[in-house]
Amino acid sequence: MNKTELLNKMTQHPEERVLLARVMDKAEHTRTRGVPTYTGFLSSAERASVEGLLSAIGQPRHVFWGGYEGAERTVCAFLPEWQDADVFQSESETVTLLHATFSADTALSHRDFLGSILALGIPREKVGDLLVSDGTCDILILQELTNFLLQHLERAGRVKLRLQPLPLSALQPPEENTKRITDTVASLRLDAVMASGFSISRGKAAGFISAGRVQLNHRDCCKADHAVAEGDVITCRGLGKCVLTETGGLSKKGRILIVLERYV
Repeated sequence: MNKTELLNKMTQHPEERVLLARVMDKAEHTRTRGVPTYTGFLSSAERASVEGLLSAIGQPRHVFWGGYEGAERTVCAFLPEWQDADVFQSESETVTLLHATFSADTALSHRDFLGSILALGIPREKVGDLLVSDGTCDILILQELTNFLLQHLERAGRVKLRLQPLPLSALQPPEENTKRITDTVASLRLDAVMASGFSISRGKAAGFISAGRVQLNHRDCCKADHAVAEGDVITCRGLGKCVLTETGGLSKKGRILIVLERYV
């Protein structure tokens, strides 16, 4: 299967096609030149698309890296034979960290920081996770933007910032809070599992799915009867994310026992 045929098979819309074509070019560049290459930061949905492509082309040597373990937005780096993934993560300067501080009595959000950065003309793919807490924000970016942001990112919203570069080893990601949910469902359909995970009615879950607000494993899913398996991630705009962590046997009433983790 040539490149065009593969892209025709793997992509659902023009933006995805452009992304995967670029990924294929980078993988080929590393294979033929023996030098590392990397994409911009990928969203969870984009990463899922890229992972599907890499599986289809034989899993070239690569690593997803966002500056810390568990990062939501990651680059996909293609590695030549002489480079190990752990060495890339510990020694590469592809992803760098800027630490912003501001008045602790000022409330700033992820949206405030992202809006201020994008307003400088920076493409979204150049910016990784933004970890906001009281009085601080850790900004993960591609290394090429470090000096530019140090010079030009003076405020988030109307709040003045103080920026300094830090090594990635200084990063302390916030702990994610989850709620464990144990329930039973008639079947492992998406609408049934989603209803348990978000404590809503099955009808309401089906409505969100048909409205295009739901993703299964970071890919759009508009089928309420789509089967869900252990480890699957369900996200819904406006409700958040949950993971089906366990499926058990049958209850006395013949329903399937399930355990989910909802991120709160």
